[in-house]
Amino acid sequence: MTTEKTPGARPRALAWQRRRASAGRFWRQYRTHRAGLFGLATLALFALLALAAPLVVGSDVADVTGAPGSPLERPSAELPFGADRFGRNLLGLVIWGARVSLLVGLLAAVLSVAIGTVIGVTAGHFRGWYATVVMRITDWFLVMPTLVLAIALATVMSRSLLTIVVAIGVTTWPTTARLVRAQTLAVETRPYIERARALGGGHWHIMSRHVLPNVMPLVLAQTTLIISSAILAEATLAFLGLGDPTVVSWGGLLQDAREAGAVSAGHWWYLVPPGIAIAVVALAFTLCGRAVESVLNPRLGVSR
Repeated sequence: MTTEKTPGARPRALAWQRRRASAGRFWRQYRTHRAGLFGLATLALFALLALAAPLVVGSDVADVTGAPGSPLERPSAELPFGADRFGRNLLGLVIWGARVSLLVGLLAAVLSVAIGTVIGVTAGHFRGWYATVVMRITDWFLVMPTLVLAIALATVMSRSLLTIVVAIGVTTWPTTARLVRAQTLAVETRPYIERARALGGGHWHIMSRHVLPNVMPLVLAQTTLIISSAILAEATLAFLGLGDPTVVSWGGLLQDAREAGAVSAGHWWYLVPPGIAIAVVALAFTLCGRAVESVLNPRLGVSR
């Protein structure tokens, strides 16, 4: 007895087989980058701590009424990172703050890359007056200080995590737009694009089925690099008092330490843990991004 298969089943199976083979090749090449593996292991550790924070430190770690230590208590066996100005366990606050800092960094980077990809692909495909206007706007954003624009947006909007995500996302997309547009222009010159147009392929078909798959390796590499900048930007905005005061983040801890006079008083344990956490995570994302870029760069515009 023969079984009938749907017409699209075989092509889909072949497509998934090619994707699995491509993923396998990517991982084999990525494993040759020791710095990338170190960054990936570091990020996995921080992500695990962030996800397990309610179990590791409890959901009441930010409660000031049941603080386990005295204000600004020095590190000890019971409090390895010491206590903040309210007597709360700094180790628990740093672990809990990883949830907010990583989440905001990821969301802001995704928003930034999404905006830059859409603008870059459309500007490279349509060209003409549309590309001219869009790229002049992109140039304006490039020459303007990103942090100043983010501070301005965070100031006029309500203080919340969504505000921080939007402020970072809408001010950091121009670099991605420039890179994606350049790659789109290169892809659009290839013969199969002309064949697709000759066969009646519309703008959406060409951009979604031919251009976008070819720029995705560049987008992936750019995303991993932007995440580290987004985390640093979130910490900066929170340190300046523009973050959500109801949540715990690494930048918020630094801002609390500044308000408590930890810098002038020499309470180093209040500043060092969140500062090191920010630096380590930003470095880990940068190492991963460089490794991804190194693996994908020879295939940019070729891999499907």
